[in-house]
Amino acid sequence: MDAHTGLPIVGMVGGGQLARMTHQAAIALGQSLHVLAAGENDSAGLVAGKVVQGHHTDLDALMSFASGVDVLTFDHEHVPNEHLRQLVDAGVVVRPGPDALLHAQDKLRMRRRLAEAGCPVPPFAAVADPDDVRRFGEQHGWPVVLKAARGGYDGRGVWMLDSPQESDELVTELLDAGTPLLVEKRVAMRRELSALVARSPFGQGAAWPVVETVQRDGINTEVLAPAPGLSVDTAHDAQELALRIAEDLGVVGVLAVELFETDSGVLVNELAMRPHNSGHWTMDGSSTSQFEQHLRAVLDYPLGATDPLAPVCVMANVLGAPKSPAMSPDERLHHLFARFPTARVHLYGKEERPGRKLGHVNFLGDDLETLRERGRLAAHWLSHAVWLDGYQIH
Repeated sequence: MDAHTGLPIVGMVGGGQLARMTHQAAIALGQSLHVLAAGENDSAGLVAGKVVQGHHTDLDALMSFASGVDVLTFDHEHVPNEHLRQLVDAGVVVRPGPDALLHAQDKLRMRRRLAEAGCPVPPFAAVADPDDVRRFGEQHGWPVVLKAARGGYDGRGVWMLDSPQESDELVTELLDAGTPLLVEKRVAMRRELSALVARSPFGQGAAWPVVETVQRDGINTEVLAPAPGLSVDTAHDAQELALRIAEDLGVVGVLAVELFETDSGVLVNELAMRPHNSGHWTMDGSSTSQFEQHLRAVLDYPLGATDPLAPVCVMANVLGAPKSPAMSPDERLHHLFARFPTARVHLYGKEERPGRKLGHVNFLGDDLETLRERGRLAAHWLSHAVWLDGYQIH
């Protein structure tokens, strides 16, 4: 408990942009957010009130950090599960707990658990040798999707395989390197969706509108809230599915359920038990942002309203250009606000690198296509210092 404010102290493992934006929400709530960051220049490490340097795989660093907080949470799922269990055994309040987080850390375990619970998932199988992939392809058809069971994100750890010949060498190479694998049927999908919910230890749940996520090269570039053209029934079913998963797994905090929309309904793709890129629109487009909601949930406060503040919100990710422009970020912001004064910009304080998530821009309004165009132009300008539509700066 913070002696000055009389409020509990939340500790967040990981110093990335999710921790940075959680810190912003903590300020408004009067909370003290402590951050365990791997490096002094981590995104959250540049702004948080108390930053402790330490690695998430170092049990001693985790124990020491946890001793100064009331509840421990995360901006990523990469803390070894055995470390989490030792923290719990030592009396640390860990939210979400290791039993829940295991299903965000291990895709094969997640697939098995959801299938047993009757949740819609693509056909899948564990992979112990190349023949497992061959048999799966013969049964379900080629191409297939090969996934690393642990550690993959933003398109990493996912391989599309078109034939047995293509799969044999890669599977052998990955297994020899110690990578646990599973294979899935390649889903004929209409688009990708995300159902974002939150759950408290008390058992209260809250759901935001289901959104569409637009991907490029395995990286989310754009979020459309709410998902355009999604039927009321499908949206309701997706929200109910996400809330049921949160309850079944005992999730505390924000849960993102990434979904494939198909002709016959939705299928679960991935789970993330933390604030998520598909929820960044909530910072400006919802009554309660995902970051404030995550804090409320892990502290077991009543959850906030999730009503949208406008008919449409579009979020566009700012991704690093192949070559950093000569124009400074400060000057780019100047020109962006001159052209789009309604743009809500969130930059993460990161060094610019090709393809790196440097920030995001939110636009609220009534017309989806107008907002998408503004988002596309604004995000590209902030990373490349070039207007895609030929707009000239005078």
